Amino acid sequence: MNDFWHIIVILGLALITLITRSFFLFSERQWQLPSWMQRGLQFAPIAALSAVIIPEIFMLNSQIAAPWTNPRVYAAIGGTLFFMARKGQGQVVLGTILFGMSIYLPLHLGLGWN
Repeated sequence: MNDFWHIIVILGLALITLITRSFFLFSERQWQLPSWMQRGLQFAPIAALSAVIIPEIFMLNSQIAAPWTNPRVYAAIGGTLFFMARKGQGQVVLGTILFGMSIYLPLHLGLGWN
C-alpha cells in the first residue's frame, strides 16, 4: 500500500512538471520576458555560484573557520586579484584556478592549515 502512494506521488509530480515546463511551448504568440526580468536573470549564474562557493570558503566542519589559518580565504583573495589583473587577456579562468591553487596547496599541505 505504501508503494502505491509513492508511485502516485511520483506520477503526480512528473505530470505537474510536464505541464509547467511545456506551458510556454503551447502559447499561440511569442512570449517575451519583461526587461527587468531579463536584467535580473543575468545575475542568476553568479548568485548561484556564490551560494555554493562562499560557504565552502569560509566554513570548515559546519563552523566558521578562523580566517588567519584558512588557506581557502587566501586562495580566493589571490584568485580574485589575479582575475581582476588579467581580465580580458585570455585563459583567465584557467589562470585564476591555477593561481588560487598555487596559494592554497602550500598553505594546506606545507603548513598544515585546514
